[in-house]
Amino acid sequence: MKRLTARPEFGPFVLLVAMIAVFWAVNPAFLSWRNISNVLAFTVELGLIALAMTLLMTAGEFDLSVGSLFGFCPVLMWTLYNTGATSIEVGFAISLVAAISVGLVSGLLVTQLKIPSFLVTLGMLLVVRGTALFVTSGFPQRTWKAEDLLLGQILVGNFNIAGLRIYMSLLWFVAAAVLLSYVLTRTRIGNWIQAAGGDAHAARARGVDVDLTKVKLFILSAVMAGFAGIVSSIRTAAANPNSGTGYELEVIAMVVIGGTALRGGRGTIVGTVLGIFILRSMRNGIVLIGVPGLAYNIFVGAIILGMMALHSWLERRQQNGDSP
Repeated sequence: MKRLTARPEFGPFVLLVAMIAVFWAVNPAFLSWRNISNVLAFTVELGLIALAMTLLMTAGEFDLSVGSLFGFCPVLMWTLYNTGATSIEVGFAISLVAAISVGLVSGLLVTQLKIPSFLVTLGMLLVVRGTALFVTSGFPQRTWKAEDLLLGQILVGNFNIAGLRIYMSLLWFVAAAVLLSYVLTRTRIGNWIQAAGGDAHAARARGVDVDLTKVKLFILSAVMAGFAGIVSSIRTAAANPNSGTGYELEVIAMVVIGGTALRGGRGTIVGTVLGIFILRSMRNGIVLIGVPGLAYNIFVGAIILGMMALHSWLERRQQNGDSP
C-alpha cells in the first residue's frame, strides 16, 4: 500500500474516480453512452498534445506554441486543398512538415542559443498564430467535404459498440499513449529524456546528447499539436485560425496534474492520461450538474494547487524514508 500511494499516478486516479462518482450521483446522464462518446471525441484530440508535452516537460522544457499549431496546421492543409494547389493527402503532409519546421526552429533556439523555452515558444506562438490569421484574413476555411475523403475516414471515421460511438481518433490516442509510455519507461531514449531533465550536466558527462534529445522532443510536440488540430478540423468540419487558443496552458495543467515534475526529470504517461480525463470530464460534468461553464478555470486552478501540494508531500515522504 505504501508503494502504491507513493506513485505519482495514485492521487490523480483517486481524484478522477471521486469526480466521476460525484457527477454521476448528481446527474446520472454523466455516464450515459452519448455523453461518454462526446467526452471521448474531444478529449483525445487535446490529449495527443499532452502526451508529447509530457516527454518534453520530463526533459525540462515547455512548448507554448502547441495551441497556435493546433489552429495553423489544419488552416494550411485546407487552404492548399480548397485552392486546388494540392490533394488533401499532400496538404496533410505539407502541414506536418510545417509543424516539424516550427519544432526544429524552437528546439535549435533553445539548445544552441540557450534561450529559455518559455520565451522561444511564446514568440513562436505569436508568429504561427499571426501567420494563420494573415493567410486567412481571420476567416475559417471550408471543410464540409471532409467526411467524404479517405483521409477523413482514417483519422476520424467512427463506429458504434453497444451504443458507444467511437472515433478513430481514440485509437490513434491509445496507440500514441502506449508507444510513448513504452519509450519513456522501457527504452534508452526514455532514460536520456529523464536524465536531460534531471541533471543535464551529469547526463552530458555520461554521453547523453541532451541537445539533440530536446530538439527531437520539440519536433514531436509540434507534430502532435498539428496532427491533433487536423483531426479536430475534420471531425468538427471547421478550420478556424483561432482554434487552439489557450490550449497550451490547459495541456500543461493536464501534464502537471498527472504527476510530471515541472522542473523535469520525472514524467508519467499514465498520469498524464488521468490528468487529461480529469480536466475534460470536469469541463463536461460541471455543465451537466448546473455549474456555470465560466467557473471551469476556478476548478482547474484549485486542482493544480491541490495536486502540486500532494506530489510535494509524497516527495518529502520518500526523501525522508517514510516510504520505499
